[in-house]
Amino acid sequence: MWRGSISPLKASFMRRFIARNAPAYAFLTPWLLGFFLLALGPILASLYLSFTRYDMVNAPRWVGLANYEYMFTRDRRFWKALEVTFTYVALAVPARLIMALGVAMLLDKGLRTIGLYRAIFYLPSLLGASIAIAILWRQLFAADGVVNAVLGYFGIQGAAWITNPDTSLYTLVVLAMWQFGSPMLIFLAGLRGIPKDLYEAAEIDGTPKWRQFTRITLPLLAPVIFFNLVLQTIEAFKTFSSAFIISNGTGAPADSLLFYTVYLFNEAFKFFRMGYASALAWVLLIIIAIFTAISFLTSKYWVHYENERD
Repeated sequence: MWRGSISPLKASFMRRFIARNAPAYAFLTPWLLGFFLLALGPILASLYLSFTRYDMVNAPRWVGLANYEYMFTRDRRFWKALEVTFTYVALAVPARLIMALGVAMLLDKGLRTIGLYRAIFYLPSLLGASIAIAILWRQLFAADGVVNAVLGYFGIQGAAWITNPDTSLYTLVVLAMWQFGSPMLIFLAGLRGIPKDLYEAAEIDGTPKWRQFTRITLPLLAPVIFFNLVLQTIEAFKTFSSAFIISNGTGAPADSLLFYTVYLFNEAFKFFRMGYASALAWVLLIIIAIFTAISFLTSKYWVHYENERD
């Protein structure tokens, strides 16, 4: 009876779907236009170039899977870049989230000038990705920098933080911790959404503060933690400016700062191996996608939303 036309049930479902999601798609329209008109073409072009040998002078020459074969079997610097990047992600992401959550909990105490404190704590996130801050950070941790000068005042012999392969990566981890402003604001918004009467009831029952944190704060904040975890993991994998500036674009010392993005940039714009750099970019995309998928798959075991509890 309804062959060739939409059934009333499907039509009703479509109307509800459009009514419910139309505002979201309206706000997404600028991004969608930018993606399809400006980004999709270069993305598809890079996928094609990843199967070619291309130096931006001569026409691309199809080589099939040669770039990927070389990457996984003979390129030692590729594996070193992965090691450095994975180590940074494993250290910087938890450190930044812990710092952000700690500061957010302090600001959630109802300070009168909370707006001013929010601005002060968020300021490093606005400046941290800039070239000027990366240069400043390199000067702070130089052998004759401010950090060693402060340590020397207390009679402690400082190290050559930037030029020592054993410590250079940790200076960038500290920089990542300093840039906690964005996740801090998100945590603060999540903390403001937790009903205060839960804490009051826990206080009446004599529940210690640490148990309130583990039984009330963390479970109710789990969706926000998950959101921040995904975003910060992606951002950590994409870290470039600070590593490039502090290592002078080489990944030095001894490739200890050879971040994946730095290696990709050098292959593309220093050695003009654009085809190989495109293959590196797609491998990075796949790695980020895998980590994001794992985060979503495992979230069902520890992230619970309000409507699920109801």
